[in-house]
Amino acid sequence: MGKKMNLLMFSGEYDKAMAGLILANTAREIDVEVTMFFAFWGLFLVRDPEKMTLEDKTIYEKLMDVITPKGPHQLPLSRMNFGGLGRMMLEEMMEDQGAPKLVHFLKGARKKNIKFYACKLSVEIMGFKPEEFLPEVEIIDAAAYLKDALESDMQLFI
Repeated sequence: MGKKMNLLMFSGEYDKAMAGLILANTAREIDVEVTMFFAFWGLFLVRDPEKMTLEDKTIYEKLMDVITPKGPHQLPLSRMNFGGLGRMMLEEMMEDQGAPKLVHFLKGARKKNIKFYACKLSVEIMGFKPEEFLPEVEIIDAAAYLKDALESDMQLFI
């Protein structure tokens, strides 16, 4: 039986999402099964900006959609974001080093069949609709997540 890693992605910040996706992609490269469970702010990483809708949403849900990141390319940094300038500087520094951007790590995770789960309660509270997420995202409840985490050799909270 192979090894299994479970990541709970709670943060909606670029650098923390990068850390989670780097670990997830690297784990798959060494034949570790990986599941990622996105809750609350972590959901911004797996939203599809092309599929977002304001239809049938409450005023609070519409406001949440308008003021929050529309996908991975809009995530702020956890520190020194400077209204988006910090992320731009970090991306330029990464480019200078030949390092991939966050969206490339996300594409890699999708290609490597990393399992993406979204927290059902978080999705409901934030007013997101299932069709607003990447097609690989399955919405599950906390009990299903915990069963997966308990079967894992490693659990990480980011």
